[in-house]
Amino acid sequence: MTAPPQAAGTVHVVDPSPLNWLFITWNTMEEPIRIDEAGRVVYSLAESSEWLDDRTLELRLRRGVRFQDGEHFTAHNIKQNFDEMQRWAAPHPPGTWLNFPPQSTAEVVDDHVLRFHFPGPDGLAIGKFRGFHVASSAFWNGKDAPGFGYKKFGSGEGHW
Repeated sequence: MTAPPQAAGTVHVVDPSPLNWLFITWNTMEEPIRIDEAGRVVYSLAESSEWLDDRTLELRLRRGVRFQDGEHFTAHNIKQNFDEMQRWAAPHPPGTWLNFPPQSTAEVVDDHVLRFHFPGPDGLAIGKFRGFHVASSAFWNGKDAPGFGYKKFGSGEGHW
């Protein structure tokens, strides 16, 4: 018996671990900010951050970055991912401390500057961006886009 043909670029997950989503996101997505082994902020997709006031955080993003599918990375990608994740009641399985308050919004200033508006001061905001994975727009909009299960289940909760 011959195996059915596989689509080029398809990832088939065979790891039964309940934590396999961690390895998938860590190896296919990037974060605006990382934290080093000493707990210090290391910029990744972002190149800097600045608090404009106690409720507004501005991220300046790297230029010249591309996703694996060739799409140019811009502030619109982070906004799209932020808006999609804000739809969920619990976007981060490892802990609710990683969730942004529901009233939080992202504003694109230009292709490489984003402002996040929070309903109140959020001293953990920088750390939350460590757990904020950014996918290309094809992940959410493509013909066969997984979008963490939205097309199949109507929600991404519990499907990543």
